[in-house]
Amino acid sequence: MLNRRADKLELLRIAEAVALEKSIDKELIIDSMENGIAKAAKSKFGSENEIKVEINRDNGDIGIFRKLVIVEKPENINLEISLDQAILLSNENKEKKIGDEVLEPLPSFDFGRIAAQTAKQVITFNVREAERERQYNDFKDKKDTILSGIVKRLEFGNVIVDLGRTEAIIQKNEMIPRENVKAGDRVKAYCLDVRREPRGQQIFLSRAHPKFMEKLFIQEVPEIYDGLIEIKSSARDPGSRAKISVKAIDTSLDPVGACVGMRGSRVQAVVNELQGEKIDIVNWSEDPAIVVANALSPAEVQRVNVDNEAKKLDVILTEENLSKAIGRRGQNVRLATKLLNFEINIMTEQEDSERRQIEFKEKTDNFVKNLELDETLGQLLVAEGFSSIDDIKDSDIEALTKIEGIEEDTAKELIERAEEFHKKDQEEIAKKIKDLGLENDLINHPGLTPGMLVTLGEQKILSLNDFADLASDELTGGYDQIKGERVKIKGYLEDFALSKKEADDLIMSARDKAYKDWKMIYGKEKIKIINIGNIKENNK
Repeated sequence: MLNRRADKLELLRIAEAVALEKSIDKELIIDSMENGIAKAAKSKFGSENEIKVEINRDNGDIGIFRKLVIVEKPENINLEISLDQAILLSNENKEKKIGDEVLEPLPSFDFGRIAAQTAKQVITFNVREAERERQYNDFKDKKDTILSGIVKRLEFGNVIVDLGRTEAIIQKNEMIPRENVKAGDRVKAYCLDVRREPRGQQIFLSRAHPKFMEKLFIQEVPEIYDGLIEIKSSARDPGSRAKISVKAIDTSLDPVGACVGMRGSRVQAVVNELQGEKIDIVNWSEDPAIVVANALSPAEVQRVNVDNEAKKLDVILTEENLSKAIGRRGQNVRLATKLLNFEINIMTEQEDSERRQIEFKEKTDNFVKNLELDETLGQLLVAEGFSSIDDIKDSDIEALTKIEGIEEDTAKELIERAEEFHKKDQEEIAKKIKDLGLENDLINHPGLTPGMLVTLGEQKILSLNDFADLASDELTGGYDQIKGERVKIKGYLEDFALSKKEADDLIMSARDKAYKDWKMIYGKEKIKIINIGNIKENNK
């Protein structure tokens, strides 16, 4: 019998024990038991009944009731009851009225095998869900922290970590390459994310994320923990090399020295945790030229040209330092790029000089040819900072007359010629775009200038889909290693001073639009196919 005294006491003891073991509120366990018994009771008294179970929290008494609604004329005795019958059940129902619910006591019963199994399943499910919710609440605030646990098992390259009260996963791509871990090892990892999943919350850890290295430095360097030194940025090639930039809030401190520690003890502790990963600690500065010079160590930088607007850096160094700056397979410059969030273009002094000469000549020839100037005047304008005809068009007479050798009449004539050329050039570009056969979706794509459109059209890039298939490097250009030699690759839109971020934004927005169009077309075709199928089926 369910309501025997021993059963009642055992029920309360079980609830208390499970609540203690799972770190769940006892009330949740008892609620689960009530639901489980109610489920079992339905199989006994009929599934059409609305069953309610109440367990007395003090003595363990179990009450089984059927919920009934008071109506004038009951039609379903399993769900409805008259007011007179309700009063007969209990005098407390005298205050009830039509539409109210009453509880009809049901007799206690012996659990059969099936009923017991049903109750067990309900209780187990509810307890598991409560445990998952408790685990999520416990760990949701631990995101962006370092967690420590024991490796429980390995699954298809993923590492399952026992955190004590729950498990977490380190996916294969979030492990340090070639790191050998086995069951029973204690590991530290960065808590990347905590989120609810259909099978319960999932805790995702990472040992390859740059934030993992930053958190390790916070643990090892008291000055960072206390806020006297700030970590500005970091970049990692997991298992191989990393860079981290630091800034001293207290100017009396040496941020690099503090992170290195006495005889390298602090940085060595981080290196050991990262499986021997070499770490370059860089002193951060407001001037990106100083930061990049420090970040490209051990290479000695001669000069840095900074373009803050385009977020580009031209780093000039000697031939001897070129390989050092680039690093093995471009690792050094790649990490420096991530550290600064600047596009870094490394070149020798000779390459820089040749580039400057070519640029100077191209600008001069442009003025000479299109504005019908003599070469001396063209060179003078370039030397004074005028890069294009539009610069002259947008200038004023006063600014031009400040240049030695240019009088007011000459300045006025220059501006008029620049305006005339611009107007003629725009007309020619519009005609060329039409002749090249560019599609409207590409012409109307935000961010593409008429000049860019002509250049793309000449490369047979005529539609938005063609443009979406490109990579950003194909637009901006760059360097590549071919047969051991560093070769310059010219980009389609390199002449337009397009930054890598701008190129990425242009391509990604094109892909979004192209994907939506494809989805819409695909959806229409799918509908047509389904309709044809329905017609054929109906004809049959």
